[in-house]
Amino acid sequence: MVIASFLAVAVLVYTYFGYPIVIGILARLRPAQRKEDPDYVPTVTACIPVFNAASYLPAKVESLLALDYPKDKLEVLLFSDGSTDDTVLVARQLAERDPRVKVIVSEARRGKPIGVNTMLGVATGEVLLMTDIRQPLVPGALRALVRLLADPNAGCVSGNLVLKGSAGSGAYWRYENWIRLQEGRFRSMVGVTGPIYAIRRADMSHLPEGVILDDMWVPMRLRLEGRSILFAPDAIAYDDAFGDEREFGRKVRTLAGNYQLFSLLPALLVPFRNPSWFEIFSHKLLRLVCPWALVALLITSTVAWMGAEMSGDAAWTLYAARALFGGQVAFYLLAALGGAAGKLGALARTFVVLNAAAVVGLWRYLRGSQKVTW
Repeated sequence: MVIASFLAVAVLVYTYFGYPIVIGILARLRPAQRKEDPDYVPTVTACIPVFNAASYLPAKVESLLALDYPKDKLEVLLFSDGSTDDTVLVARQLAERDPRVKVIVSEARRGKPIGVNTMLGVATGEVLLMTDIRQPLVPGALRALVRLLADPNAGCVSGNLVLKGSAGSGAYWRYENWIRLQEGRFRSMVGVTGPIYAIRRADMSHLPEGVILDDMWVPMRLRLEGRSILFAPDAIAYDDAFGDEREFGRKVRTLAGNYQLFSLLPALLVPFRNPSWFEIFSHKLLRLVCPWALVALLITSTVAWMGAEMSGDAAWTLYAARALFGGQVAFYLLAALGGAAGKLGALARTFVVLNAAAVVGLWRYLRGSQKVTW
């Protein structure tokens, strides 16, 4: 049982500490060569699906129209997905002020994939800027994206989402973003940041209507074709870090989407079919295993400790079992205290919340109860 406990610890340590170290070393020793072209200025269509976000519309559209990009090469599509607030009214007012803004209205709420597919039929740009309504972009974001997209081997270019605030999810996102940066430097990211990425319109096929994570399905389909998914760290969009309660719901959706992704693109799990199999296995698949490793660790360490106490095992076995069990008790107490225990408590709570979300995400995927609407 002690050995089983240490195997569970090994899975957790490799996933959250070992892999980031390995990918950081690979990015430093074997960085991919990128072909950037700052003079590449294609026509661009920004595509924004919207549901009940009237309050966010003015700032978002203003940030797009203020981009450091030729005005005659940018259009903005707003797709209202069955909004019941003033979204359509505000969107049409913005369109009246600037002819580059166009509004598409769906009376029924049908989900983001159908919204994206509808915008694909209307978009005129050579490049699509896929972005969400809540996150404003810095002026240089679009140029930073397209100069990397000039590389013919580039399938998508992801932007850099910066979260503001002191919530534990913000610290976790900075850790996650660092890993993505290293993956992009090494050979390819294994997904993009949904609120900001660019793709050639010719490479953007219609989304399956039930797909949950378009920001994984789109780039990984291209990765299976041998294309690279790049990261532009200076293409920045800003958002607020959510508290753990709201972050839990978002992560449940994301992790249910990861299970769905592997069923839609099973070739991702095949080493010789997926050029980024190592990254997918270490970064995505093991994250889905970690909640069960935590459960296994709690069970095996408890049994090992109780067994060692009762049978009078060797001192090292007893000490190891006590350390494993006691360490978990301390960690979960820290997580229960959360922010009241300072930054360490907030991080521990976020870690527990994210792993609990993976379990709920699996349950929703298996039941088919995760809604595609957001």
